[in-house]
Amino acid sequence: MGKTYSGANALDLLEEALLKKRRETEKKKFKYTVPSLWLSDEGTPKRVAVSPFDFFLDAVRKAKKAKQPPKPKATGGEWSRNAVIYNMFVRTTTAFDHDGNGKLDLPANSQGFRETGTFLKAIAMLPYIKRLGANTIHLLPITSIGHDGNKGTLGSPYAIRNPYELDENLSEPALGLDAKTEFKAFVEAAHNMGFRVVVEFVFRTAAKDADWVKEHPEWMYWIKEEIQLRDSSHHDESRYGSPIFTSQELDHIHHQVREHRFDNLIPPHQVYRDFFTPPPHPDHVAKENGRYIGVLPDGKRVKIPGAFADWPPDDNQPPWGDVTYLRMYEHPEFNYIAYNTIRMYDTRLAQPQYINRPLWDRIVGIIPYYQREFHIDGVMIDMGHALPMALKKEMVDTARTNDPDFAFWDENFAISRHSREEGYNAVFGFLWIDEHHPSKIKAFCRRAASEGFAVPFFATPENHNTPRAASRPGGLAYSKWAIVVNSFLPGIPFIHSGYELGETYPINTGLDFTFEQLKQLPSEKLPLFSEYAYNWLNKHHISAWVAKVLAIRKKYEHFIVDDNPQSFTMLHDHNEHILAFARVAEKPAQRVAVVTNTNYHGSEHATLKLDTSKKSVSDLLCSGKYGVHDGHVRVTLQPGQCLVFEY
Repeated sequence: MGKTYSGANALDLLEEALLKKRRETEKKKFKYTVPSLWLSDEGTPKRVAVSPFDFFLDAVRKAKKAKQPPKPKATGGEWSRNAVIYNMFVRTTTAFDHDGNGKLDLPANSQGFRETGTFLKAIAMLPYIKRLGANTIHLLPITSIGHDGNKGTLGSPYAIRNPYELDENLSEPALGLDAKTEFKAFVEAAHNMGFRVVVEFVFRTAAKDADWVKEHPEWMYWIKEEIQLRDSSHHDESRYGSPIFTSQELDHIHHQVREHRFDNLIPPHQVYRDFFTPPPHPDHVAKENGRYIGVLPDGKRVKIPGAFADWPPDDNQPPWGDVTYLRMYEHPEFNYIAYNTIRMYDTRLAQPQYINRPLWDRIVGIIPYYQREFHIDGVMIDMGHALPMALKKEMVDTARTNDPDFAFWDENFAISRHSREEGYNAVFGFLWIDEHHPSKIKAFCRRAASEGFAVPFFATPENHNTPRAASRPGGLAYSKWAIVVNSFLPGIPFIHSGYELGETYPINTGLDFTFEQLKQLPSEKLPLFSEYAYNWLNKHHISAWVAKVLAIRKKYEHFIVDDNPQSFTMLHDHNEHILAFARVAEKPAQRVAVVTNTNYHGSEHATLKLDTSKKSVSDLLCSGKYGVHDGHVRVTLQPGQCLVFEY
């Protein structure tokens, strides 16, 4: 492990380390290139040769010179409503074949530089992210990664070995600094440049070889070592996997949950429950061939079981063989992993006397540690819906005691008041699955106009678990269409890194993939588990388009973020391919119309009634002018075209 951060300004320590390395290597020539987009938006994307230590020194010094804007009065994390998010999976987002040998060398290239992503490269990317128009950076998990059951070459960031430690592979080995120092420097740099930093955390699961397994085996579930794993395509109940229920049982389970009746939920079959054992004593837990094995007093050998999708009980997601569920409650009759012990908690289990208190205390302490050590601005809680409500309340109250303006985001695909009541400032929402269906996005907009939304949602057509927008019907035309629509919805624009580059290859296949697609995209070949670099040299990228759209949005932000239904008006047209709406402000009186063609193969005509006395309106995106006659504007939109005009 390298030199660690120990002062108030990690950027100073980073600058010092870079200066030292530059002096030590001043006579050495490096073959080190970076994407031109990291430096400038001008010209066709290409490789640019740089002196690595000079390049990073320049980035650090620019970040140090930037003056951190004053923080507004605390509003309990409600700054989230005005966020424009750039979502980074640091390991992939900042990865690049720096020496140009056609691959990402692991763990570093022949010159000692890491080619997968690092916090140092993330600092260098901050000006690029700023140019896009983002003001908030959301990081997928950056904590240390376990190895047992990992797919691919690098493992999933969601297989948390220790939530209090960072992934050392996110540090730059050439500098001799640890990940903690480099991440501290990244947050300082981001703050100086006007960004807020939100980190995603996993509190419900842990790696199967997590540090806590040996330290606290009673925090884990255990099964007999001889139990074999069940293939996801088979239904052999003598093997371990997601519990199997009959169709009648599934119908009854869904009915009980819909009715919020958790007092007597159907348990898994006895053959499944018999897989599980009491936890072994810490002294009788040891690692064998990279896997923890426990020995019970009767000599029986036990192991940590893998996890699976928490809901619904017959979800088709592949099993999560690299993580296990934490044992939130201790009750002998519920000593197993199933929907009624990991999310839809049976009321007989979820009682105060059964709380696994030491585990809860350790979980509650995670956010304060990152607040204290790194000064992060908020958290996205992965699988927050599966955490006991009492535990979530403790986490929110503790974090907000330390920082009254700390934000909580919910990885919840519903947009409901329930998340708001639990203390969340925003939810992920469900646009990622609806937006590419014209009828569904129209229904979404009608909801915005009729009832509004109880909590801000992420306006995005994709995330790290879904198909890429550019791989949907319409390709890049759909991606360009989506950023326009999403920038004027009463939501939070969310740019999943790579979206602006026209990436089509998914990071992971957790959501909205067919069985056929899952077969074609085995997990070990996905960026969530293995090295991967975006095509930063794609000449068809839409970065400039994203920046232009978000700059227009910024001008009208004060009422775009308003979720009051009165601020959202549907501009009705009889053409099914036309989506048109207006955002309206009363004081000062302003109106912006968004008119779009959801047909990516042909032109469409639209006639829209506008409440204006203007004789013409101008498209803010491409400067076209359209006449207004008797309060009506008639337009012809090319495939996927969008118009935005003030009237």
